[in-house]
Amino acid sequence: MKGIILAGGSGTRLYPITKALSKQMVPVFDKPMIYYPLSTLMLAGIREVLIISTARDLPGFIELFGRGDALGMQFEYAVQEEPNGLAEAFIIGKNFIKDDKVAMVLGDNIFWGQGLTGNLKKAGSFEKGAVIFGYYVQDPSAYGVVEFSASGSVLSIEEKPVKPKSNYAVPGLYFYDETVSERALALKPSDRGELEITDLNLNYLKDNQLTVNLLGRGMAWLDTGNPDSMLDACNFVAAVQKRQGSYIACIEEIAYLNNWISEEQLIRLAEPLLKTQYGRYLKSLIHHK
Repeated sequence: MKGIILAGGSGTRLYPITKALSKQMVPVFDKPMIYYPLSTLMLAGIREVLIISTARDLPGFIELFGRGDALGMQFEYAVQEEPNGLAEAFIIGKNFIKDDKVAMVLGDNIFWGQGLTGNLKKAGSFEKGAVIFGYYVQDPSAYGVVEFSASGSVLSIEEKPVKPKSNYAVPGLYFYDETVSERALALKPSDRGELEITDLNLNYLKDNQLTVNLLGRGMAWLDTGNPDSMLDACNFVAAVQKRQGSYIACIEEIAYLNNWISEEQLIRLAEPLLKTQYGRYLKSLIHHK
């Protein structure tokens, strides 16, 4: 399985904070925002990743990650010329995906919680169709919303409904089979001129090939798309790390625990950062695998 991070543009909802800096390079507490969606793909066992962003922002990601060798991964990069919708990522990434399954995570989404890795591995084990997630929120009107029948089957998905039919929002994490690029190519732009991810999911639903896994109360999903939610995310990450002593979205740690890099490689990654708490944390992982 391959992975895509749709990093989008420079974060208009955070403007002017990100006028001069890619939104996904803005730190969420102690690490760049893009570490969080990347860590989600890594926890799913995905080593080949395509980062899609603007021509202006991609050089920063290339400088940060290169080809991915330091993490035992393979990175590719592609430009989204205009914000033409989330589903366009599968058209841009068609040659990257080829005949493989693919998971896409949005560049400003953070997932954390007990059982996350198990949820991701379960989602990635499907053979055909698509797997998305449902997360209970107080106000779902800003998201895609899933409607369920009494038996739990999916009845509909609506994008940003005025009157939501449930409180289950669809987070920015999606798993698709190898037909996703062809399905995306067949989509028509919505009234706002975008290829909607909801329309792509409805395409799978029409074929009875859509599964919705619910993320329970022990899971945290944060969408850092505005200043308030960014502050909430920073405070959340800080509180968890300070209380538990373990780090959220430490990509070097995940690569090490996945046996993608050796102990010696982890030490080399930690050495330039030893004056920081992050670097000291990386060094502390040695012999505690």
